[in-house]
Amino acid sequence: MADAFRPCFVVPVFNHGRTVAATIARLAPFDIPCVVIDDGSDAQCRAVLDGIAAAEPNVTLLRMERNCGKGAAVKRGLRHAAERGFSHALQIDADGQHDLADIERFLSTARAHPDDFIIGAAQYGESAPGVRKAARYLTHVWVWINTLSFQIDDSMCGFRVYPLKSVIPLLDESRLGDRMEFDVEILVRASWRGSRFINVPTRVEYPADGISHFRMFRDNLLISRMHAKLFFGLLVRLPVLLWRRVHA
Repeated sequence: MADAFRPCFVVPVFNHGRTVAATIARLAPFDIPCVVIDDGSDAQCRAVLDGIAAAEPNVTLLRMERNCGKGAAVKRGLRHAAERGFSHALQIDADGQHDLADIERFLSTARAHPDDFIIGAAQYGESAPGVRKAARYLTHVWVWINTLSFQIDDSMCGFRVYPLKSVIPLLDESRLGDRMEFDVEILVRASWRGSRFINVPTRVEYPADGISHFRMFRDNLLISRMHAKLFFGLLVRLPVLLWRRVHA
């Protein structure tokens, strides 16, 4: 029910000391609790986060003593949000790539469709590296194959709203990846469980001085392994998924 809509922000952070304060400042006017997860950042970033947590009563800072990966940080934030009684978590990255002017649109869509996953469909400017866009498109194709559908326009955008009543069972029942593959895998597994998705176009920029924690070899290997694992998972579930498509 819409009147039970109680959202929070979930912001994973790893060495985003130069950008995280501006991101949190842009979230403050919404007067929505914000869960910030420090994924083993360096001393400079830790100090910035400590200052934010001390100054902002709406910010809860969770700290991971070593870097465990974006997926691990988001999972911890989602579980914390559920334990605190929130109904939805709006995940947003701390690196300044996302257009925070779209937050209200994401939240209003989630309020109107509380059972659905609201996922950002990235619209790139000229700052986006061509090789990154090509690699992302390849992942999108694999997602369409592994879900037997075109419901998900962009499986890698870290700007999305999770319905926690659907997400927590997924975290409990599946061993989801701890790094960059998490954003993709959780959507595929949610699709297998019959979840619905609403795609919200949103502009994404790559700042000239931005920090990317995507590691070309390691993360591409993890993502490739994830696609293979999901494909074999699809084969196991194929009769059920085909039956669902026929009777939808």
